Amino acid sequence: MSDDGAHFRDELIAAARHAAETAYAPYSDFHVGAALLFEDGEIVSGGNVENASYGLSLCAETVAVSKAMADGRRGGLVAVAVTGPASDPITPCGRCRQVLNEIAALGDTDPLVLCVGQDRVREVQLSRLLPDAFGPESLIQAE
Repeated sequence: MSDDGAHFRDELIAAARHAAETAYAPYSDFHVGAALLFEDGEIVSGGNVENASYGLSLCAETVAVSKAMADGRRGGLVAVAVTGPASDPITPCGRCRQVLNEIAALGDTDPLVLCVGQDRVREVQLSRLLPDAFGPESLIQAE
C-alpha cells in the first residue's frame, strides 16, 4: 500500500462494506465485513455468518481468512479492513486477531488494520492490536 495507498485503502474498505451487506446476521442484525489485501493486490473478503447456536457463529475476518487459506494463500497479508454498522470504528475481536496473526506470521508481515466506522477509520498495525502474539514461531519444533 505504498504508491497507490489511498486507492487500495478505499478499495479495501469498499470490499469490506460489500461483504457486510452479504453477511448472514439474523440474530444480532450486526452485519460485519472484512477484506484482506495481499502483496499481489488480490483482495479476499467475507461477512460474518451467525448460527442459532451462537458459539458456532463465524466472524467476518475468520470467513475471509478461511477463503484465502482454501485458495492456497500462505502469508503475504499486507492490510485488513473491518467494517460494521457501528458509528465508531470496530476492531477485530480477540479470536480474529489471533486468526489474522496466523496468516500474517506465515509471510512474516505486520498488516495494517483499517477499523472502519460510519464516520471515521482508525488505522493500527496488527502487532499493536495483539502484542506478544502466540504464533507458529512460538511452537517448539521437534527435530
